[in-house]
Amino acid sequence: MLAPTLAYAGALGDGGFGGAGGYQALIPLLLMFAVFYFILIRPQQKKQKSQREMLQNLKTGDQVITSGGLYGTIVDIDEQKITLRIADNVKVEVGRSFVASRVGWEGEKKKKD
Repeated sequence: MLAPTLAYAGALGDGGFGGAGGYQALIPLLLMFAVFYFILIRPQQKKQKSQREMLQNLKTGDQVITSGGLYGTIVDIDEQKITLRIADNVKVEVGRSFVASRVGWEGEKKKKD
């Protein structure tokens, strides 16, 4: 059996943990999680919440933009689908979740003035 050398014994020090190094190693991880939360996770949750509210508040007559890029006016609303008028005598049905945004009436009025 080989006896431990002085260098090996000195490297272990006080049990090999380096004192309070276990807790000090956790601090940077917690700080990184906090930064990721406030920069990435929280804004994404706010965006999802506003999108969900917008989809729930859609009504007949609203002008919307679909995720495919179609502009249209809502003619009929169902639980799962929406019927849009995209031109005279042209209506299409799209899934409710494919509505990307609602065109604001206030913005349209300001452009005309």
